[in-house]
Amino acid sequence: MDSFSERQREILERVSGLGHLTIESCAQIYGVSPQTIRRDVNELCAAGALRRVHGGVELPQNENLQYTSRRMLNGAAKRAIGHAFAAHVPSGSSLAVSIGTTPEYAIQKLRHQSDLMVLTNNLNIALFACDQEGWSVRVPGGAVRAGDRDILGPQVEDFFGRYQVDFGVFGVGGVAEDGTLLDFSEDEVAARIAISRNCRRSVLLLDSTKFGRSAHVRGGHLSELDLVICDAALPEQHRAALENNSVDVVIAEAQP
Repeated sequence: MDSFSERQREILERVSGLGHLTIESCAQIYGVSPQTIRRDVNELCAAGALRRVHGGVELPQNENLQYTSRRMLNGAAKRAIGHAFAAHVPSGSSLAVSIGTTPEYAIQKLRHQSDLMVLTNNLNIALFACDQEGWSVRVPGGAVRAGDRDILGPQVEDFFGRYQVDFGVFGVGGVAEDGTLLDFSEDEVAARIAISRNCRRSVLLLDSTKFGRSAHVRGGHLSELDLVICDAALPEQHRAALENNSVDVVIAEAQP
């Protein structure tokens, strides 16, 4: 999936933002034939990144994209969020970090901090952290979800429950209109809640495409967090609720 062409990456990002895209409209956008676009989307569908529907493509239903596909989406926003997050984490900190690509971007921005302890069920983050001199890394046991490169289950909740860390860091699958945090499975929600309960400061890393995005398992609320870092201004109803509950909000500036 890392070998997708630039146009395929852009198609994936457009569908992620719009929810659906027709072959004809996509051909017009890029000035190529519908047959060329069909070849592009056929490869994306074969990789599990998109799903064919009559006349076009959409995101897979009731499930998240494969990790490597998600990693390619909204890269500028995730880099900005990671850069803003790094300003809040001093050397010597301990962090519990969840699954997801935005937390991975954020942890990579900590490469200049020293003496960090990272607890994570995200193997991409664990491998990166292992390469940083002076960092210590702990991961839970259990079966690995190959497409997501992470570990979930009751043992993960027990793992995070054994520590008290400075920062609990996580993303979400979506945010409902009432501010409820959403994910794609009960295990994902349970792991995120375990992190939030066992940290001194809970940090949600939130790219703005997650507002109104459909994910079907509820767990937690924006108002229960300590810090929200987003790449764009929050919708007014969320901004007011967070302000009323003394939740800090940082709007991350785009990075070159």
